[in-house]
Amino acid sequence: MLRTLFITLLMFLLLILQVTVLPYFLREPFVPNLLLLLVVYLGVKEEVGMIGTLLAFCQGLLHDTFSGIYLGLSGFSFLVIYLVLRLLRDQLYTDSSTLMVVVAFLSTLVYGVLSLLLLLLFSAADGIFPTLLAALVPQALVSALVASLVTAATSFRLQEVE
Repeated sequence: MLRTLFITLLMFLLLILQVTVLPYFLREPFVPNLLLLLVVYLGVKEEVGMIGTLLAFCQGLLHDTFSGIYLGLSGFSFLVIYLVLRLLRDQLYTDSSTLMVVVAFLSTLVYGVLSLLLLLLFSAADGIFPTLLAALVPQALVSALVASLVTAATSFRLQEVE
């Protein structure tokens, strides 16, 4: 219960950081999707069970609330990414820091492709597709960079404790 509360507080802290602080310093395609990185972390490393599924969906809904896109788009995408990572988790070496970087990069690409497909199915907006496609690779690279910085900092701290 305490772990779930900590993850929820971290989710709100990352949301505030992503929505208010980072856009002030970084331009749009280079703002990392911190909530997606938390979903990746929950899917690969944490053992939270069904609560993780609910947290992933709620993170997506919070992201939709503040991003101005259709409500449920990120919620569905985050949920799909979380569930796929939970299925693949047993076949992967989850203690690898390189894995987190690669999974963060691929998850950002999958999130972009899922968003494009859902917008193609349910939206009539034509001008959004080139914008999303142009921002997809820089967003994935920035997410991989942030994931590498976080895993390096946590592994350095773990070595320091030992």
